[in-house]
Amino acid sequence: MAETNTVTSPTPTSRREQHLERLRKKYPDKRFEDEEEIYGTISDDYDQFEQELGGYKDREKTLSDMFAADERSAQFLNDWRNGQDPVVGLVRTFGMEIKDVLDDPEMQDKIAEANKEYVERVAKSKKLDEEYERNMDVTLDTLRQFQAERGMTDEQIDAVMDFLLGVVKDGVMGKFSAETLEMGCKAINHDEDVANASEEGEAAGRNSRVVERLRRSSKGDGTAPLNGKNGRSGNSNGRMHQSMFDLANEAM
Repeated sequence: MAETNTVTSPTPTSRREQHLERLRKKYPDKRFEDEEEIYGTISDDYDQFEQELGGYKDREKTLSDMFAADERSAQFLNDWRNGQDPVVGLVRTFGMEIKDVLDDPEMQDKIAEANKEYVERVAKSKKLDEEYERNMDVTLDTLRQFQAERGMTDEQIDAVMDFLLGVVKDGVMGKFSAETLEMGCKAINHDEDVANASEEGEAAGRNSRVVERLRRSSKGDGTAPLNGKNGRSGNSNGRMHQSMFDLANEAM
């Protein structure tokens, strides 16, 4: 009788584990070991999704209203999207009246103002692009130096940049999570915390040295006692007084 080989199917992953796996891939710097972090991240994702969805809906409504006001605009944009020349598309969609509008003396001032705005926008965009390129050259040098000084791998420095770019993106979207705020607090208070820790360490060291001196003195250092024979003196009731070093030693 032939032996039958049984293939064991992998245990199905729960929906919870599937969701956690997605979160860990999206946020590799988080561990998601407690419910607060898991549901907090899910809530942040929902907030961002709803915000982005609201923006899409607003833009869609704007386009819908424009198309409803003049159906020719939809045809013009569709032709432009398909690679047709926009100027030819204007004539094809709106006819030669476009040329008449351009030649209308009453429209010359408006057209000149519109062209001025266009030229200024192009010039500003070019200036920003040039500034971006200059800044990026400096940033890349800084990144290479930062990575070399700390012995970081390419993956580690990439993770740092991904995190910072995520903060920038959230800032553009007007979104600041509790994690980002906590990071800001730690960065602001870092120098103060280090200074406080240094002061506490110095104070602890001084206290330790004082206590050690008291301990050695209480045990005797070979000098003659200052409070009578054998370091003790009697009072009117016959009781023996302890030295301040004895008291300090008992208090420790």
